[in-house]
Amino acid sequence: MKDSIYTIPVSEVFEPMDGCPICRLRDTLEKRCIEYIMGAAMMEPDIREETNKAGFCASHFDMMLHSRNRLSIALMLESHLDYIKKDIFEQKHTQVKQGLFKKADGRIERAKAMTNTCYVCDKIQWALSRMVDTTLNLWEKEESFRQLYAKQPVLCLEHYTLLADRAQAKMPPKSLPDFLNVTMSLTKNYLDHLKEDVSSFCKLYDYRNAGKGDPEQNVVTSIERAIWYLTTRDPSLEEKGSTN
Repeated sequence: MKDSIYTIPVSEVFEPMDGCPICRLRDTLEKRCIEYIMGAAMMEPDIREETNKAGFCASHFDMMLHSRNRLSIALMLESHLDYIKKDIFEQKHTQVKQGLFKKADGRIERAKAMTNTCYVCDKIQWALSRMVDTTLNLWEKEESFRQLYAKQPVLCLEHYTLLADRAQAKMPPKSLPDFLNVTMSLTKNYLDHLKEDVSSFCKLYDYRNAGKGDPEQNVVTSIERAIWYLTTRDPSLEEKGSTN
């Protein structure tokens, strides 16, 4: 896939101040990747070779289905299924005798590996790691970006760990403590409010609170927001088939 598909200025990702910036980055990369492989790239031999080997996870198959281009999916599935048939079930192998099991040709291992790979996931992970490195570099060099970063409303739990792990591996000791402290506060502060909202939602079902009026919107949406915080995916959007 062409690098331009993944060229997204990091500063633009942080400017909207709406939700987790790394989720927003992931969603943008994901959308571009799906649109790319469902378009002209579907017929490019090198791309088809990669999709034949890696396949797709359930989430990205679902996104592809919601793109309404069923022919593109069918063509990719046709060659992917053919690859599976030839690589796993038509390779020469040693017959397994009764009562004796031998790992003769590794077909089980190949099948297992194939069910745990996804072309889109691999590309997103590759791009995210580089964008996170750029984020760390901007933090070290630009005061304006440090201020922008610190003003973010939230970092979800998964992307907090991604940033913190990468920082510990990449950042110099003098910059690391401040970065980790700010990053943790973005995740913990949201968690504190989220926990209160979920608790308030639970109390709505206490008979002692009956007739006290409509709950606040942040309480009504607390379940979906908690699921998003823990998984990076908003279930209300998943139900609508959104890739954003």
